[in-house]
Amino acid sequence: MSNALNHKRGVNKDTAAEILKTAKEMGYVTEAGITKIKLVIYRDKGLIVGDNPFFSLVVDGFEKACREAGYEMALLNLDRRAEDYEKQVENLLLDQSTAIVLYGSELTDEEAVIFKKARTPFLILDYWNHDMSFNGVFINNADAARMAGEYLIKKGHTEIGYLKGAYRIKAFGSRSVGLQIALKKHGLRLNPEYIVTLPVTMDDAYQQMLTYLDRNPKLPTAFFADNDNLALGAMQALKERGFSIPGDISIIGFDDLPFCEIAVPRLTSLRVPKQEMGRLAVREIVDMIQGKNTTKTKIQICTEFMERDSVRDLSDTQDAT
Repeated sequence: MSNALNHKRGVNKDTAAEILKTAKEMGYVTEAGITKIKLVIYRDKGLIVGDNPFFSLVVDGFEKACREAGYEMALLNLDRRAEDYEKQVENLLLDQSTAIVLYGSELTDEEAVIFKKARTPFLILDYWNHDMSFNGVFINNADAARMAGEYLIKKGHTEIGYLKGAYRIKAFGSRSVGLQIALKKHGLRLNPEYIVTLPVTMDDAYQQMLTYLDRNPKLPTAFFADNDNLALGAMQALKERGFSIPGDISIIGFDDLPFCEIAVPRLTSLRVPKQEMGRLAVREIVDMIQGKNTTKTKIQICTEFMERDSVRDLSDTQDAT
């Protein structure tokens, strides 16, 4: 089917004509066929998606997979704050010559509604919708955070805090739920005193954590952070205020950015396979272009727990007492 849609040699003319006719009737293709996959970067506030290692690696995997599949890749920035935002979306969704993968980390359910009008193969990356409106590829956020909580509890921690991103994307909400599931399973709860809300950039998280620590708050023995930026920023602030990591406080991040390996101490984190995330999105959208995937599907990317040096094992101490 791919050869027919891309007008390549070796396909019977009558068969190719029938395939193209069907594809056009489904609203998936114009006379020219689909030869391009557009990665659309959606920004609401621009605080999550940007010039960072996580995003760069996803795009790198996406670009390589497009090339291997024989499709041209285009990159488009879509900012909800732009004056002509609605017109940009309209033009995007009316273009039936290009398949669309929307990078939707900052997307909300309310803003997602407009994308239901897409008349071309359409998939959302790093976002999901419970009404099954879209094909999607996203991270197993809740399960991963639950794993982090279970790990801390296994290490003897019962006073576990949460470094909460001030900008609430859907992924962060799911990570919060996952952490609390782990705590509840062991008869624990997330103490509101141990929830510290921080900006989502590393520098701002560092500054805000310094301000928070200057109030001499009661602190848990361990923190789970919504992402590595929060974890690394908070960790630096704690060290500057005289706390030992992990001697006094343990920390777990999420994403496994390259900085985790060179931080002091090295940060325990949940690794997201970033390049594979981009590659998988391309494989899924190509299947849609070729008519192999006609059912709405959601694929979760599983994380890998990267155990390093930022968590103290309290279980031996408790056993001794």
